[in-house]
Amino acid sequence: MNFIIYVSNYIMPFIFFYIIGLGLLTKTPIYDEFIKGAKEGFKVVIDILPTLIGLMVGVGILRASGALDLLSKLLEPITDALHFPSELLPIVLVKMFSSSAATGLLLDIFKEYGPDSYLGRLVSIILSSTETIFYTMAVYFMAAGVKKTRYTLAGALVATLAGTIASVVITNLVF
Repeated sequence: MNFIIYVSNYIMPFIFFYIIGLGLLTKTPIYDEFIKGAKEGFKVVIDILPTLIGLMVGVGILRASGALDLLSKLLEPITDALHFPSELLPIVLVKMFSSSAATGLLLDIFKEYGPDSYLGRLVSIILSSTETIFYTMAVYFMAAGVKKTRYTLAGALVATLAGTIASVVITNLVF
């Protein structure tokens, strides 16, 4: 374990100096390349900013309106049959759009039930096992100029479902 901590402390400086050393050996203008990459990065941010704002506003409206709580109450008979706490359904749904909004809901769960409760542990594992599908697709596909996503959404939804199921199983086995 100490070896992993030791390596993790020095890996970033090593990579930094490796890139600088390689640039010096190949006589690449390192700073000019850095500036060029930073300019391209700002262009990408400007291009995807409207999409990000739209996602954040949509999630904020759903959360503030109480629509997520209503949905969890409506689907409670189904989630109970699947042995999944209905209180966590809004977090699973919101996580697909925004990790920061899901973290806000996570804090609400922690305040109400506690971080060491069954729900606190389960939601922590769920958030660690799932991805912000729509955010990631919007950002990366827009940045790369991808128009046809093929099976990405279906695969990501299946992966999220698998991560959520695995989280419930693991939480029940370990805790």
